Amino acid sequence: MALRRLLLLRPDAPRLVFLSTAPMAREQLTAGSAPVRECGAAKVVRRPVPPVDFGNTQEAYRSRRSWELARNLLVLRLCASPALLARHEQLLRISRKLLGQKMFDRLMKMTFYGQFVAGEDQESIRPLIQHNKAFGVGSILDYGVEEDLSPEEAEHKELESCTSEAEKDVSVMNKREKQYQAHSASGDRRDGVISARAYFYANEAKCDNYMETFLRCIEASGGCLGGSSDDGFAAIKLSALGRPQFLLQFSDVLTRWRRLFHQMAAEQGQAGRSALDTKLEVEALQDNIVKMGIASRAEIKEWFTPETLSVSGTVDLLDWNSLIDSQTQLSKHLMVPSVQTGQLEPLLSRFTEEEERQMTRMLQRMDVLAKKARDAGVRLMIDAEQTYFQPAISRLTLEMQRRFNVDKPVIYNTYQCYLKDAYDNVTLDVERARREGWCFGAKLVRGAYMAQERTRAMKIGYDDPINPTYEATNDMYHRCLNYVLEELKHSTKAEVMVASHNEDTVRFTLHRMEELGLHPADGQVCFGQLLGMCDQISFPLGQAGFPVYKYMPYGPVMEVLPYLSRRALENSGVVKGAQRERQLLWQELWRRLRTGCLLHHPA
Repeated sequence: MALRRLLLLRPDAPRLVFLSTAPMAREQLTAGSAPVRECGAAKVVRRPVPPVDFGNTQEAYRSRRSWELARNLLVLRLCASPALLARHEQLLRISRKLLGQKMFDRLMKMTFYGQFVAGEDQESIRPLIQHNKAFGVGSILDYGVEEDLSPEEAEHKELESCTSEAEKDVSVMNKREKQYQAHSASGDRRDGVISARAYFYANEAKCDNYMETFLRCIEASGGCLGGSSDDGFAAIKLSALGRPQFLLQFSDVLTRWRRLFHQMAAEQGQAGRSALDTKLEVEALQDNIVKMGIASRAEIKEWFTPETLSVSGTVDLLDWNSLIDSQTQLSKHLMVPSVQTGQLEPLLSRFTEEEERQMTRMLQRMDVLAKKARDAGVRLMIDAEQTYFQPAISRLTLEMQRRFNVDKPVIYNTYQCYLKDAYDNVTLDVERARREGWCFGAKLVRGAYMAQERTRAMKIGYDDPINPTYEATNDMYHRCLNYVLEELKHSTKAEVMVASHNEDTVRFTLHRMEELGLHPADGQVCFGQLLGMCDQISFPLGQAGFPVYKYMPYGPVMEVLPYLSRRALENSGVVKGAQRERQLLWQELWRRLRTGCLLHHPA
């Protein structure tokens, strides 16, 4: 059973054991390590949260020269032109042909590249990193180079790498649910995505190259570019570390297992409850398992014991998920009803020996990166991706959190708040951290794949996973954020990054921090924005003492053009925020002109 590699790896591979709520699980996990400091100690009373004025342009742009403000205005104005954006790729090609490569590079560095990219390599970005840090703003490094693939090439690579050898046999029916099958509707994962980049699997050597790139970013974030050894961040995508086929198949497993839980909850009259409030009576649950033919009563006798049940003696979703554990010897019984056929089918799939080796290498790469981050004193953020990959990504991230978030959050999971199930995902993971005693770390985002997700769901024929409106997504973001901030009040080592360009969301966070007594000096709440966007939010926060970071891509001009295209498109989509930023930029330039400060030099 190949997916069992995700439940219990071979001795020579990094050991990733599925979650268990058993009291001994935490002791076994930390055996031989330093004593675990409690993550839920009471918080001492702190002084008031310092005020932040997002309308004071003199302070907001104190770190910027006047020509940089003018460049920012020019870029925002160009991004506001639909006609220009519709033809931007064609215009870039024509400009490069007319100007030549050297002049084209210079033009880009004076405009879009200079606005959104930190520099060409780690040495050239050092001055900007140190300059921003002097004004209270840290850096999250990201090598922004992307493959220049045609849509046809991208689709071919994606479909090939998302299909197992067994599924290539046309005589064998694909037993994965629709959402987790390879499909041309999402062949080019760049289509419709404006704020995240995609990695396409080529071979194992390419994945090793991506890992080496991530390692260099972690090293740079660990202090060699002017940062301290304990405040660095690095971000990675798991889809860069192996065949996406494994993420699809593992996501399918986790989703079907979770759906079975909710199906039995409905039979016990608990349909519609939140994930954390749904608790199954053990006796009725055992009867259901026997009736469905999943296992006999004798076989499930040892499944539900005081060690595997919640304190209430019932089974909640965390208890249910912990049943997929090597200690329960349950894997041979993992049969669930198929949505397509209604028949019981094995939850786990068979892989070839080569596929087994590829999956093990993917997990080993994750392990190498997590260890490097821990040793370098860098916090590692695992970026969220498409919903058909995300269940697996979140689960694997949680396994790393159990191993590495012992004394402090080293691994951060990312939660996309445009998803309908975002609140359930956040609350379950917070509760999991409480039960098992590790330190919760999270980044909250709205999400980058909305248009693509909706199109794919419509074409393939499954429920749209995205909230119906922008307002609903805002409400979900604030609901999830509020829940996490409440947890931070009681768990002094839990941390969250509020990754948002929305000024209202930042104000909401500051207000709740004030009410909950969460002071920026605690370092539990930090903020993140992209380089070249919303300086009027980032720098006032940093100068007031709040931990805030700029996501700083770097790389050669020609190799980051896809990234620059997305930044232009994203700025065009954030109309309200862009108008506010343009207004403040004009206001500051006019102030400097009136007061004779156009030659302002940041100090």
